[in-house]
Amino acid sequence: MANHEFGIMQNQPMNKERFGEYEPNKYDCIVVDDNFIDPILIDLQKVDCYWHTLQNPAKGLAYYGITLIPPESMDILIKALLLQDKLEYTDLISLVNQAKEENKYIIHFGI
Repeated sequence: MANHEFGIMQNQPMNKERFGEYEPNKYDCIVVDDNFIDPILIDLQKVDCYWHTLQNPAKGLAYYGITLIPPESMDILIKALLLQDKLEYTDLISLVNQAKEENKYIIHFGI
């Protein structure tokens, strides 16, 4: 079973810092089954993100890589998740809300 993992970054990423290591334990990540991420990838294309480094702005999740989701993208991310109206997104919505309240980045580890 393929999974995506999401966690809150306690420190804002540095401008030239590269995130290339799979470290979900470092960020106390929650796990979301790919069966619930794959169907919403098109909706997530509206979310401004960075892939692996702040030097690589992108839209949506790095499906096979690492995504940095900035605080200013939390509202659109929450909206995309709430549109699904499924209990499977509850933990992720809570995590995004917490990151928004704390003005923190979310790190996503793809499959």
